This record gives sequence, C-alpha cells and structure tokens, in this order.
Amino acid sequence: MSALLAYLTLAASAFVAATIFPLQSEAVLVGLMLTGDHPVWALVAVASVANTAGSVVNWALGRLIHRYRERRWFPASPEALGRAEGWYRRWGHWSLMLSWAPIIGDPLTVVAGVLREPLWRFLLLVALAKTGRYVTLALITLGFM
Repeated sequence: MSALLAYLTLAASAFVAATIFPLQSEAVLVGLMLTGDHPVWALVAVASVANTAGSVVNWALGRLIHRYRERRWFPASPEALGRAEGWYRRWGHWSLMLSWAPIIGDPLTVVAGVLREPLWRFLLLVALAKTGRYVTLALITLGFM
C-alpha cells in the first residue's frame, strides 16, 4: 500500500468513525502500525485530526438539530442523545473529554452543538480527548510489538 493511500484510508476511517456510521478506525491504525511502514507519530496525527474533524460534523449537526433530529441518518438515537445531554448538563464542557468513548462520545459532540458550545473550546477538548485515545492505543500496540 502506498504511503498516500495508507494515510487517506486511515483519515477516511477516522473521519467516518466520528460521524454517522459505526466504524472502528482503531483497527486501521493498529494495522498500519503493525506494518512498520509509516512513522507512528504521523499515523496518530492523521487519525487524530480526521477524527476531530468528523466530530465537528456532529457539532454542526447539533447546531441544526431542531431541523434534522427526526431523520433516520441522524448520528444519535433519541435515547443516546438524552443520555449525552444529561452528561453534558451535569459536567458541562468537560464532558467532551469523553468524546472518544463508545456509545456516548458521538452524541456528546452533537449535544455540544445543540447547547451552543463555542467551536474553539469544542475543538480544543475534543482534539485532546481523541488524540489521547490514539496515543494510548499506539503505546499499547508498541508494547506488544
């Protein structure tokens, strides 16, 4: 696999994983790490930026939620959205540090848009959380290499 194709595949999987489709970008990251063909720091950077960008899509959808919340393609079920809104109302913007977590992470990013979280703070917290997840995964994988 060419380097460009590898990075594009990782970016696409990380972006989509943060939006409306259930996809596991972690498997792509670990697979590319195990080949040893690419610097780990570059793989983590690509995955982090793309996954954070995908979360911005959720934030933007949250800003438009009143118009689209009943659509089938909406990235969060009413139940998941309700749970995430509860977390967000309880913990405020710090709940975005859980944006990496399965089940509640994506709805939290939608709720942040609904509740008009400023984009700069959203980006900062989500980027920290998602980068932390990929760094942790890379360190664990490197420990097994």
